[in-house]
Amino acid sequence: MEKATVFFTPEITPESLLQIYHALQRPLTGKVAIKISTGEPGGHNFLQPQLIGALVQELHGTIVECNTAYEGRRSTTEAHWKAIAEHGFPDIAPCDIMDADGEISIPVTAGRHLTENFVGAHLQHYHCMLLLSHFKGHAMGGFGGALKNMSIGVASAHGKAHIHGVGVPENLWTADHDAFLESMAEAGKSVSDYLGDQIVYINVMNRLSVDCDCDGNPAEPDMHDIGILASTDPVALDQACIDLVYSAEDGQSLVNRIESRNGLHTLEHAQQIGLGSRSYELVSIDG
Repeated sequence: MEKATVFFTPEITPESLLQIYHALQRPLTGKVAIKISTGEPGGHNFLQPQLIGALVQELHGTIVECNTAYEGRRSTTEAHWKAIAEHGFPDIAPCDIMDADGEISIPVTAGRHLTENFVGAHLQHYHCMLLLSHFKGHAMGGFGGALKNMSIGVASAHGKAHIHGVGVPENLWTADHDAFLESMAEAGKSVSDYLGDQIVYINVMNRLSVDCDCDGNPAEPDMHDIGILASTDPVALDQACIDLVYSAEDGQSLVNRIESRNGLHTLEHAQQIGLGSRSYELVSIDG
């Protein structure tokens, strides 16, 4: 399998975020969706408006999200709008809760578990997407990066339960774990197939908690910030981030979280079904 290119900079600034987007040489035009996690209130590790604002504004993008499938302050559209406002995102760009008016089904091809994925209905209003992810740990997936943001993140609240439950939303918290990881990869592929080459991926490796931004009380990070990575291949991008965590002298807590949840299996299955390649070349944008 051909190696993907993953760009890297250790600088985590608005300027370096712009530079690494331009390094991809795949300009996003038309109505641009910027998919982030708006962050569960109480947590503070989510990507901050002052970091991402310049890039979002250069793209004339709309920040997009979907409601959650768990109880919290983003599980209803009304509460989610309040959280988005509290976290300052309307100050930098228009925002859109994509499943506020329901969902659409998009097909899953080559899936072992899923045949369709339910995403926020407003996805069909956009020409392209910047999948802008905060890389960190996750209580169920082991880690959260591009694949999680593209699968669970773009899914409607019902769609999230559908993925977690391996096609049976009622099994949200009880489905076979590896099957859930595989379903996450399959849902991600459906979004990639839907958007084609009109999606690019950036992961920001700062505030590297073992817990997700969906946690309102996440563990404090105990490792250093690493940098920003970008690619047109989401599997290569997440694999490069994983490798940087494993090579970090202070990354053991996050490594333990990833391994205890068999997190690498998501990448294994994603490569197997053709979403991307785990083989990559890391290219510095700083010369």
